[in-house]
Amino acid sequence: MTSVDIVYDKTHFRHDPKWSGRLGPAEGGGLLLCVACVIDMLESDDIASVRKSFALSGISGLLKCSPGALRELLQQDHRVSLRFTASLLGMLQTVEDPATLEKVDQVLVQLLLELQSELSFRFVLDEIHKQLSDQLSVKGFLPTFNFLGSLVEAVPNVAHSLVTQFVPLLEHLCSALLYPDEGLKASVLYVWLKLFGTAGGSTAQSLPIAIRDRVCILLLQTLANASSHQLINNSVGLLWLLVQLGDPVSVLMNSSGNQIMCDENQNIPTNNSQILSQNQEQQSLDHCPLPLILKKLLLSGDETLQVTSAKSIAAILVHSPSQYSAPFIKADVPEFLFDRLASSSSEVLLWSVYSCLVLLTEDPLFFSQCHSVYGIESLVRSLKEALRLTNLDVPKQGLLLLTEILERQPPSVRLFPSSLGFVAVSEAVVDGVSSSCLLVATQAANAATALFRLNHQSRPVQYREVQGLVQAITNRFSELPLPSPAYRRSSGSLMRSDPSSQASKSGGFLLQALVCFHAVCRLAEECASEPDLRENTFTAPSKHGHAQDSLESLCQCLLHCCDSVWIPTVIRMCECAPNPQILQFFYFILSSQFTLLPSLMPVFAKKLASSGFYRMALEHKGLLCAGNRNPNLNASCCGFLQKLSMCLLSQSDSAPGSYQQDAEEVENLLLYNLPSLCCRLSDWPCLLGEAPGLQLCDYKGQRATQYCLVIMLHLALQQGDRLLPDQTVFSSVVWLLHTVQEQGSCTLPRSVLRSALYLLAVTQDKSTSLSGDSLNCINKALSSCQSFSSLYIHHPALLHFICRYTELAEKYGPLVLELWLTKKAQDADAELTMAGRQDKGERREHCADERHEQEPDTKIMELLTLLEKYPAVILTLLDMVCTREASLAERALEVLDVFLRGQRHYEADLCTNLRIALLQALQRLSVENMGHGLGEGHSAPVNSLPLVLKLLCVMQASDPPSSFSYSKIDGLHFKLLYHVSNIAGRLKPTNTESLLHALSYLYCCLSLSPAHCTDRAVSMLLSNSGLMNQLQTVLSSSSSSSSSSTPSRSPSAGLPSALLCCSHLLLSSLITSQHVYSAQVHKSISWSLDTAVQRLLVQKRNTDNLLLVSYLRFLQALLDVDLVSTVVCVSTGPGLIGPRPLGVEDGALYPLGSRGAQFLSTALSGLLLQKHELLLRASVNCLSSLLGFLKRKSPTTAKYVVCQPWSRFLLHCLLNSGESCLLHPAVLRLITLLMQHNSTAVLWEPDLLQVMEVVESRGVKELSQEAAQALRLLFTQIQSSVLQPPPTAEHKQRVRSVMESLGPQLPTESCSLSLPSNILCVGDVSICMSDFTVKAD
Repeated sequence: MTSVDIVYDKTHFRHDPKWSGRLGPAEGGGLLLCVACVIDMLESDDIASVRKSFALSGISGLLKCSPGALRELLQQDHRVSLRFTASLLGMLQTVEDPATLEKVDQVLVQLLLELQSELSFRFVLDEIHKQLSDQLSVKGFLPTFNFLGSLVEAVPNVAHSLVTQFVPLLEHLCSALLYPDEGLKASVLYVWLKLFGTAGGSTAQSLPIAIRDRVCILLLQTLANASSHQLINNSVGLLWLLVQLGDPVSVLMNSSGNQIMCDENQNIPTNNSQILSQNQEQQSLDHCPLPLILKKLLLSGDETLQVTSAKSIAAILVHSPSQYSAPFIKADVPEFLFDRLASSSSEVLLWSVYSCLVLLTEDPLFFSQCHSVYGIESLVRSLKEALRLTNLDVPKQGLLLLTEILERQPPSVRLFPSSLGFVAVSEAVVDGVSSSCLLVATQAANAATALFRLNHQSRPVQYREVQGLVQAITNRFSELPLPSPAYRRSSGSLMRSDPSSQASKSGGFLLQALVCFHAVCRLAEECASEPDLRENTFTAPSKHGHAQDSLESLCQCLLHCCDSVWIPTVIRMCECAPNPQILQFFYFILSSQFTLLPSLMPVFAKKLASSGFYRMALEHKGLLCAGNRNPNLNASCCGFLQKLSMCLLSQSDSAPGSYQQDAEEVENLLLYNLPSLCCRLSDWPCLLGEAPGLQLCDYKGQRATQYCLVIMLHLALQQGDRLLPDQTVFSSVVWLLHTVQEQGSCTLPRSVLRSALYLLAVTQDKSTSLSGDSLNCINKALSSCQSFSSLYIHHPALLHFICRYTELAEKYGPLVLELWLTKKAQDADAELTMAGRQDKGERREHCADERHEQEPDTKIMELLTLLEKYPAVILTLLDMVCTREASLAERALEVLDVFLRGQRHYEADLCTNLRIALLQALQRLSVENMGHGLGEGHSAPVNSLPLVLKLLCVMQASDPPSSFSYSKIDGLHFKLLYHVSNIAGRLKPTNTESLLHALSYLYCCLSLSPAHCTDRAVSMLLSNSGLMNQLQTVLSSSSSSSSSSTPSRSPSAGLPSALLCCSHLLLSSLITSQHVYSAQVHKSISWSLDTAVQRLLVQKRNTDNLLLVSYLRFLQALLDVDLVSTVVCVSTGPGLIGPRPLGVEDGALYPLGSRGAQFLSTALSGLLLQKHELLLRASVNCLSSLLGFLKRKSPTTAKYVVCQPWSRFLLHCLLNSGESCLLHPAVLRLITLLMQHNSTAVLWEPDLLQVMEVVESRGVKELSQEAAQALRLLFTQIQSSVLQPPPTAEHKQRVRSVMESLGPQLPTESCSLSLPSNILCVGDVSICMSDFTVKAD
């Protein structure tokens, strides 16, 4: 034999060449191989093991590099092939060298694979069986068993043949397990391991049951006594394969320790009693040693064994947890499994232990022996570690175990007696919810659901941790990859059928999150019902109100999350493909909010209703609950709709005492009829249009269902959610009322009738007008209610609906208006109550100042719209002013006040009708108060005189200038003037309010009346002694209070300044008119000029501007008649005229005197500087009258007054106050006056030149008519005056150009057109603007 060829030189020459061949790669020449030589070498005892090993290595290499070459040689004669195989098998028994045995094993397997002959496989199995049968002991069969295991692994068909055709050989393999050599046992178990593992375990199904059961028992015995690592590993591996099969598990779990010992004693000739006795105590537990064996493996330090042990336990329990859990639990296996959780971070081990414990929790014995209490801490710690692992299946399984424990834990045994344990598990669940994997987050949410049970809450309850869990789940919503509506429409069915899709995972998380949210809402409700849990005992009292760790903060968190995140997310998820389960819990959650935070529910309910939740819930009922489908969803929708409706009903404007009954009616109707109402909204008109028969129960049946629909239509529409078109609602409600009355009953439940009235009112505008029959039906229905106020709903549509139809307006119009105004008063009182903490004095003053500045509120604006549309309502309001109680009359007057002030387009008969009504009211008041002082209200239920007089003033101020009302003052106007003057004369002096309005009305009438009618008016007024006495009383009171006043006290503090203003204005008109028409005066009035001048000069800072204006108008009228009038007897004092005898000038100017003239001019100059519009006009007009009086009586004094240095200072201040002041008609008139009286205060440059430049820069087109007239008079005066320094020719030309641009001069009378000849209302004082037009001469 050479170093490269495999031949035996001693015998090779005798061998037939056909058994030789050069095999291998052609480029290398190949390897010379003689099969006969190889057989000789293997069978010869003279050949060393090394040479045999070398030959086997060559054959092995040849089989690898030249597949099929050796097979061709051996196929020449199968006997040679079998002999070659037998030689190799024999070596397994004779060779002791491990390396050579390994080569033999390798070559045998390769050879059989090469041959792929069924004959060869049977030959090998037969030979092994013969060897085992011929030997008394299996001591030397370890290599054979190793080879057999390798063969079964390499050739799966051998396993099938072995279990079906070589059962005796299998029995030998079983008997071999009884041999004490652990190495041999390990090799035998290796064979069994490969047999059971072949073809996915299908071979085990063909194994005889007796053999299989014997293997199970022997395996238990072997595993119980194994000590070598290899034997333990093989035993555990075989056990893992067996426990995955159903029948072997039964044998393993039902095998007793005695059975194992008997079987061993029958088959083992050697003495193993010592080993058995060591394990007898362990095997006695329930006669089943397997739990103890697996527990022992858990205690080993080998992680692989621990994993396999846990997996085996899980595999056993999977077959029948109820049957096999108890032995493991009684063996305290859960305790050891929890210990493994606490000490390991291996993904495989953690997952295996989690899975095993999940199955064990199905047995109540697990909890009764307190394994859950023992292991919860270890579980929580391991979960925190598992959530850091990359394999997300591990934390998912751990969270599943936590969920099972929390769900199955008996309520009597607390898992978290202290807050630390609950905080720890909450943190772990929060980490799980925050996981990047949605499946893990979903399982964590499931665990949180179980954690929110009341029996798991520590004492005190950790509301902060519960809130943190809710927020963690809520925060995940923003990360959910919710599909768009278009995507869901196109692939909704695919999503439902593909649970692995991301959208499906999102839906799963959302559903579990809703279940969790529902659980925490239920927990909050349970805590709220128990006082010990509602407030934590250990929280400081000062922190109860705002502590985060409180039930209230938790409820607020739930509402906030629900409102801001949960509702939008669920709506988005279900808008195209509604999910019944998701919606079921969604509506449960919404219902819970009404219980948790009742104080915030009114706002929340309105938001839900206005956002379309009525429509959404009803559509979901119709879509998903029809035909008795999804009863749980139907129940949750009904509960939500009922709570939403009751909450909205509680906010309605029910009459006092009627809400309780209405609430009971509505609650019963909804309770009994909502569950059966599972139709689409489009079907509602048909339901409302049906005429059901007689019903025995008020709350059940088709009629009750119709009532239920009406109520929900009302509540939804009240918040802007139109469930049906307005025309449909209107016609359906009318038809419902018809059908009810046709059945002989006019009485509807009050709550239903109230809703029907609201629906008719709100939907009327978009519907046709009611017919006579329909009106009679509605009138009959409304009449059936004892109190219309219980049907009233504070909505403008109801006002318009009632007033639209005469039949309804006559009967219910006044009542509806009264209820509307009463509601407005109640709202105002409520606002004042809420503002009660503010300073009452400041608020009252602030409201009084702003009352006339603010725009009318919405409720008044609604009434104004009503008045414009239905003018007849005005008379109803007027009747309220005259006949109703004070508060209601004031409200009605306020409405009429705003209406008349803003009204500019009257109907032809409106003013006439109002004046007739007011005249009748005045006549009635005069008759009712005959014998007492007017306005005291002795017989009338309310003192309505001030309100009637004020309304008369308001109407007068609102009468447009173009109206012909004042073209003649006869008939109605004269009667009104007569009655008002008589009433004013009869009023008590203390009735200042009525007197104020009366004097104001008389003043305006006299000022606005045309010239040909004024004589009658002034004569009538001057002949009224009572009126003159009233005026004297007012003036006297003012004089007395002025004489006793201090600088810090108002001169008119004794009576309202407005009353004194009206008196001055009326007297000024009387003086002027009497002078013009020479009317007879029956009683004169005394008035102190000294006091008036003193007030204007000294007390003007403490006097109201309007009062100053009235003084100036009064003085103007007196100066125009040279201070001599039969109406007013002017008195003076030494402060004005000096000591007697009077000088020439004082006598000429009596009763003003020269000193008085200077004082008055100084006072007027000071008032001009205040730049108040009315004060500026009144001051200039009064100065004009003063200068005219002085010029007529004492020209020297007039010259002296206008040439005072003060005049120059006054002019300088006014001309440098801006263009608007410089071009004001009053300022221009002042300059003209000074120039007319040759005052040296006016200079061409810079004064007049500055005026001209401003006019040129602005242009005359922007000037008002009054300003243009005043400017024209000024420039005319400039052309006729001698100025210093004289103007240049250029300046004169510029003056002429401006005059030409102003156009021709208007008649003097037209100056009054520059201001509208209407009435300006300042507070309670009415001022005729024509009296304050700047005088032109």
